[in-house]
Amino acid sequence: MSNPPQVIRERLRFQGYKYTFVSQRMRFPNGKEGEREYLIHPGGAVVVPMTAAGKFVCIRQYRFAVASYIYEFPAGTLEPGEHPDQTIRRELEEETGLRAHRWDSLGQFYLCPGYSDEIMYAYLARDLEVLDLPPDKDEDEDITVVEFSPAELTEIARSSMDLDSKSITCFWRAQMFLAAEKEKS
Repeated sequence: MSNPPQVIRERLRFQGYKYTFVSQRMRFPNGKEGEREYLIHPGGAVVVPMTAAGKFVCIRQYRFAVASYIYEFPAGTLEPGEHPDQTIRRELEEETGLRAHRWDSLGQFYLCPGYSDEIMYAYLARDLEVLDLPPDKDEDEDITVVEFSPAELTEIARSSMDLDSKSITCFWRAQMFLAAEKEKS
């Protein structure tokens, strides 16, 4: 295994509300130098809610960066000092009006390591309850809750850009988790 690049200089390019954009001058193992830029991200949590009937609960929301509505599993950015377990419970309630009584970890993964250090913490949520008084959504969120069968979600993931990559990854992990759970019983 080769040595990692050496950071020669780091510069803050932008400090936003949640994200930091930095550039680094680096010396690579081959002796050459270059500039790399990336986002420093506090991390996020994503949940795969599954109904008693075996359907998956997604949200449809407008994403400004791609100027389109897409389907995705509920997710959110970790707030300062907040554990991913807290983040995802809050986001599930805010975005779907649901509360889960059974939680399983689906692990964690880097979301886009080519330009961000963000780690996503993934969960499977079951035994869902509809809240009588769900919390208010964020002011900038235009969200519709939808349910898909495994076959419908597989087709969306396979044939369109209507499902984001974190949701595709988590859907696959949930399928593997559920299959392993079924084998044990």
